[in-house]
Amino acid sequence: MPLFTGFSSETFSFLAGLGYHNERSWFEEHKSEYERFVVNPALALIAEMDSVVKAISPHYRGVPKKMGGSLMRIYRDTRFSRDKTPYKTNIGIQFRHESAKDVHAPGWYVHLDLSSCFMGAGTWHPEPDDLNRLRQAIAEKPESYSRALEETKESGMTLGGESLVKMPRGYDPAHPLAAEIRRKDFILTTDLDPALYMSHDLIEVLEVKFRATAPFMAWMCRALGAPF
Repeated sequence: MPLFTGFSSETFSFLAGLGYHNERSWFEEHKSEYERFVVNPALALIAEMDSVVKAISPHYRGVPKKMGGSLMRIYRDTRFSRDKTPYKTNIGIQFRHESAKDVHAPGWYVHLDLSSCFMGAGTWHPEPDDLNRLRQAIAEKPESYSRALEETKESGMTLGGESLVKMPRGYDPAHPLAAEIRRKDFILTTDLDPALYMSHDLIEVLEVKFRATAPFMAWMCRALGAPF
């Protein structure tokens, strides 16, 4: 796998074109551009980051495969959506735990599109059982959760995602970390400069952010009964 040298202006041009022509005929006509300017640099990034995530936790992986690896599918699941456009207009990369089955499992995430470039650490829309385990961990050992967040401060990332308006059933509304228990997502995010994605410097920045968020990821794995 070649060294990651960055995405290119052609990457953004392809995503812009796909946004205007989100249809199968256009995609098939420009599939070679997708391979060259999206897939190839993305797989190079994943391959180089694999050793980084393994050094942070031997249970995390970067899998440089076009399908079934860390590069997320460009094909949208339109079965239950009013939006029937067939393709995503972003590049999404997730470095998952070895035991993870889907994109909702805890991991590090790297995103690129025409309107936002960012990275995240944590879990977005976890499965109900996992969400309850995370909430229970906060309710029973709030100091452990607070310490993980405190140790992550140097990352410069902030907790985002959705939260319930009311306390979930079975939890004390007066709990000192009630606002945290109401969370539906447990994910730290930060915006990144789009120009960064066009150079090898992205690797260094991602490594710093990944390492800085490791305490949060370790807490999450413990709460879910997974090794870190």
